[in-house]
Order: sequence, then C-alpha cells, then structure tokens
Amino acid sequence: MRSFCFLIIIILTASLQSKAQSPVDSTARLHSVKKATWLSTVLPGSGQVYNHKIWKVPIVYGGLAAMGYFIKKNNDKYKKYNDALIKRYDSDPNNEELTNITSENLRLLSDNYHRNRDFSIAGTFFVYLLNIIDAHVDAHLFSFNVDDNISMKIQPSFESNPYCSFVLQPGIWLAVTFK
Repeated sequence: MRSFCFLIIIILTASLQSKAQSPVDSTARLHSVKKATWLSTVLPGSGQVYNHKIWKVPIVYGGLAAMGYFIKKNNDKYKKYNDALIKRYDSDPNNEELTNITSENLRLLSDNYHRNRDFSIAGTFFVYLLNIIDAHVDAHLFSFNVDDNISMKIQPSFESNPYCSFVLQPGIWLAVTFK
C-alpha cells in the first residue's frame, strides 16, 4: 500500500510540473545561446539566422565587405608609394614613377596608407567580433517578452511633507504594469 501511494504521489508531482512549465520555458530550453555564438564564430551571420534575425546578415556581410575593400585599397596605395620610395633610395635609373613627389612626402604617404591598412584590418576583426556579440546577446533575449501588455506610465505627483502635514511636495510617480 505504501509503494502504491508513493507511486501516485510521484505521478501527480510529475504531471503538475509538466503543466506548470510554460511554452516560453520550452522554447528557451530549445534555443541554445552557445550554439548561436559558435555558429556566428564559425560562419559570420549564421548565428543571426539561428536567432531568426535574418535581416542582420546583409549588415554583417556589408561591414565585412567594406572592411575588405578598404584593406585592398589601402594596401595597393601603400605598395605603390613604398615601391616608388624603394626605387628612389636604390637610385634606379629606370625610375620614372612619381617624380613630382619628394622622398619625404613618399615616405609620409607610404606610412599613412600602411597605418590605414592596419586600421582596416583591425576594423575587420571588430566587425567580426560585433557579429559574435550580437548573436550571443540575441540568443539570450530570444524568449524575452516584448508584448503590448507591458507598459510604463510617468506622471507628476504631490506628496505630503513628513515634517509638516499641510505642505505638498512635487515629485514624479512611476508605474510599471505587467499584464
């Protein structure tokens, strides 16, 4: 008889627990933050697709493409001015490139484009890192409730002074409602 009662209690407890869980909890359990982060790390934009934020994928790839463009542009200019500077220092008689620019200006241009190329490479890593962070945060907020039933109301109020009961003090009243 004891084992029968124990079995009934276990079955009732299990059924009550399954009814107590809401659908939001089951989707939160199925949606993995770790998976979204790793997907975005391996293939930029795939974490956003996993989080059902497909509209962010063109932004990620647009940022990466823009950084790639600036890397290529700055690297080409750096090579152009650096090669002209090297030829000038080597006193190459066939050097007819950029004769109207002084050696000091060639060095400054070369250094400037070298620095800009390095900044563009750092920008690429920054866009890649933002992609991973965005997927991670979106995965955490995947089951966040953004219903119209959540509201906030701010309005002025007057409260009585604790030291003098007939004096009213102005204040702000804040009411947050969850329906």
